[in-house]
Amino acid sequence: MPVTRWLVYSRQDCSLCEAMLRELAQVLGPEVSATVQVLDVDDDPARQQKYGRRVPVLLADGEFVCAYQLDRERLAAYL
Repeated sequence: MPVTRWLVYSRQDCSLCEAMLRELAQVLGPEVSATVQVLDVDDDPARQQKYGRRVPVLLADGEFVCAYQLDRERLAAYL
């Protein structure tokens, strides 16, 4: 079953977050990368507490894929 929901927890002015989103777009292609949801961890206290120190975090259908940098090997398991 293909992954239908990609989610990146991010924050403003985060160079690691921007790098992960760029690399993810390259891997997924423009059509799929346009559907990636990006949520700012600082917009919600619960998210900030859970993910605040380890952004960016990539989830696929709610499952943790990787944090900090795109792990292409782990990502491949979801493609």
